[in-house]
Formats: sequence, C-alpha cells, structure tokens
Amino acid sequence: MFYFSTSTFGGALTAWLLQQVLSWAHLNLAPDAFAFLHFLLRKLAHLTEYAMFAILLYGSLSGGKGFAWRPRTALRCMALAVAYSLTDELHQAFVPGRGASLADCGIDTAGTALAMLLLYAGHRFVQMRASRRAARNESAAER
Repeated sequence: MFYFSTSTFGGALTAWLLQQVLSWAHLNLAPDAFAFLHFLLRKLAHLTEYAMFAILLYGSLSGGKGFAWRPRTALRCMALAVAYSLTDELHQAFVPGRGASLADCGIDTAGTALAMLLLYAGHRFVQMRASRRAARNESAAER
C-alpha cells in the first residue's frame, strides 16, 4: 500500500490506464465524462484497497479462530486501518505530484467499515443457516 502512495501511482498513471482500457473497448468519452470516471475509479480504489486491508487485518488479529464475529477485533482493525490511512496521506503530502486529502481518509474509513459490515453480515448468515439446520434436524428427530 505504501508503494501505491508514491508518484508512480499518481493520477497520470491511472488516467493513462483508464484511457487504454477505454481505447481497447472502442469507447470514447467526452473530457468531462472521462475526468468524472477517472475520479470515481481512483476513489473506488481507495475504498476497495482499505476494505481488503481491513479483512486481512481481521484475519491476522483473529488468533487462528477464523472469521467468527468479534466486535473488539473489528474495532481494532478499524483503528489500525484508519491510523494507517492518516499516515499514508501524511506521506503523500511529501511526495511530488501527490497530495494529502482528509476526504481520502474518509473514503478509506468507509472501506474499512464496509469490510467489517460484510464480515458481520457473513457471520450472521452462517449463524442463521446453522440455526435453521438445527431446527430441521430437531423436527426430524421428533417424528
């Protein structure tokens, strides 16, 4: 992630990559539409990167207990990811061609929260399935 904060992965590179993809797909966009799509792509990258980071943190802080829901672990992951996001933006303030943005920290935090929400939803889904399976087995045993 630190490498993504260097000048190598600045807006010029992502604009060029987006232009290549659009060219490959034989799509031409108006300059304003391209700028908006480029902006969206870069912000979505922040969201996705920090969601993946949070899930990896959660797995590493779970102590080998799998991905069962643990609220304290989720809060620790969020705190660590947000702290890293702040230091990452601070780093970008000193990189030529890059800039620090608290808005990006907000997007990073949203990605982290989304990841924790997905983990929680997955945990609840597994619990519901296990509960339904147990109820079916119990009703079958009563017959």
